[in-house]
Amino acid sequence: MCSEILRDVNKYLATRGLRISTGTIVDATIVHAPSSTKNEAKARDPEMRQTRKANQWYFGMKADIGVDSKTRLIHAVAATAANALDSTVLEDLLHGDEIQVWGDQAYSGQREVIR
Repeated sequence: MCSEILRDVNKYLATRGLRISTGTIVDATIVHAPSSTKNEAKARDPEMRQTRKANQWYFGMKADIGVDSKTRLIHAVAATAANALDSTVLEDLLHGDEIQVWGDQAYSGQREVIR
């Protein structure tokens, strides 16, 4: 549902002259949740996981984002478990017309996906 809303917002912005250019910046951020969070069934959400970043442990999910390099508009979002590798959703964060893609070390070695 979120991707459909984002698609509609981007279409609307395009009608106002704001369009996605040919470069994308990709990155991910951890969406932290308390480890004691339980759902209605009194169990942890099966989509949330634990991960370590800079010797700090986190429990939750990860938001992976594709941002237009020129307008800084978000054009793609993917949600994964916190322990998922950033590179696993790279293809979902690209619109396909990129000439350049920027990302941190987590996306290195992904030339085939970018092509």
